Amino acid sequence: MKILVCVSNVPDTTTKITFTDNNTQFNTNGVQFILNPYDEIALARAIELTDGGKGTVTVINVGDATTDATIRKALAIGATDAVRVNAKPHDAWYVAYQIAQYVKANHFDLILTGRESIDYNGSKVAGMLGELLDLPSVSIIKKLDAGDSDATVEREIEGGKEVLTIPYPFVAGAAEGVAEPKIPNMRGIMAARTKPLTVVEPVEVKTFSEIVSYETPAPRGQVKLVAAAETAKLVELLHNEARVI
Repeated sequence: MKILVCVSNVPDTTTKITFTDNNTQFNTNGVQFILNPYDEIALARAIELTDGGKGTVTVINVGDATTDATIRKALAIGATDAVRVNAKPHDAWYVAYQIAQYVKANHFDLILTGRESIDYNGSKVAGMLGELLDLPSVSIIKKLDAGDSDATVEREIEGGKEVLTIPYPFVAGAAEGVAEPKIPNMRGIMAARTKPLTVVEPVEVKTFSEIVSYETPAPRGQVKLVAAAETAKLVELLHNEARVI
């Protein structure tokens, strides 16, 4: 089985976010970047499915050379090889289009993404890949069991669970529960240095969106305490100040 895992290079959640150029650019100075945690889950399951010589795992990232350290971590965790599309990702459409072009030229039985990246939380790439490749796609799966000709996935829906059987090839976005993230050991770290990392140039893509500006959330206001007996005052505050009723 040949599995492709799409990985993102994202800021650590403890990073203090700031912007430059009149709030139009994300300020990367001093930012610690990591492998997107949801992508780590997808990668861990891919490695489990191919363990013992049952297949190969290729990771792909759309990014410039600054993402190489993150890609090498994926290789240290256990990926067979890696591909980097040498471009700055503009949005989910751009990322999905670049990956789709690579997949069209290189067949894979299964394409996994994380459910979302923790920076933009869009959950778009898996669905876009399915559409661009004319393949079945399923988002936010909680379980993945692979057979010889198809796989069974499980996802949560309102009021219960949905179980689907899907023939290969297909695209899936992995969430918590699919696998436990793996920590690279020293042997994996050393092996990652010599594993192939292929850099390919991007294809031209029409842009459909642009970032006009960023802004941080407004600071939290002071807490107002209302006595339990002052119901009318509480209702007045919720209606006139909080405007939630």
